[in-house]
Amino acid sequence: MRTIYEAKLLLIDDNPDLIQLLCEQLNHAGYTWIQTASNCEDARTAFSKQRPDCMILDINLPDGDGFSLFRELRAQANIPTLFLSARDADADRLFGLGLGADDYLTKPFLMQELVLRIQHLLQRTYRAELRRSMSGSIQIGSRNILLSDALIQLPDGSTLSLTATERTILQKLIENRGHIVTYDALCEAVWGEGYYGYENSLNVHIRHLREKIGENVGKPQYLITMRGIGYKLTEAR
Repeated sequence: MRTIYEAKLLLIDDNPDLIQLLCEQLNHAGYTWIQTASNCEDARTAFSKQRPDCMILDINLPDGDGFSLFRELRAQANIPTLFLSARDADADRLFGLGLGADDYLTKPFLMQELVLRIQHLLQRTYRAELRRSMSGSIQIGSRNILLSDALIQLPDGSTLSLTATERTILQKLIENRGHIVTYDALCEAVWGEGYYGYENSLNVHIRHLREKIGENVGKPQYLITMRGIGYKLTEAR
């Protein structure tokens, strides 16, 4: 699961100064992928080339209005969207939210407030995605992980049970798949704040997990040791 800062953001506004400032603030906050558009036509092109994870959309655009553009793009994909508007009438705000937008912010606004609203919107979205992924199966190599049932399904259809500790470790690794999870973070997830002294136990559980997911323990492909730091579960191959 990616972090929120890896989300693809599409900013649609015809004010170049606002766009520049917002890009700077979002970059400073840690967001690494930001696409911009100044009108409906450019927004359609950007959307079709690289579908975003979140849209920040001005209502007043030179070649159309944000409400109509939102309906058009939302018909293609259910993208979390925050409306920006110089119109502070309750009717406009309610209309935008009634269309299915996730948030609505009136200009002028505090830049930090907008950044925080984007952060909260992405966090809600990613938590929902994570719950869906955890309730289904996750593929690691040739084996399916059924976290909700604490089972690993082998290619022949048989299953292996996960202990409660193994399930907690594996869930933490899956939540951060593709990224390093430190020894401290894993120990705290299993044993809480008083985890000191459990590092050797963690290594034993990791070895058992590798065996259950079908790893060559001597040369693991999926559950990788980042020496001196922690472990990383690689992306699906």
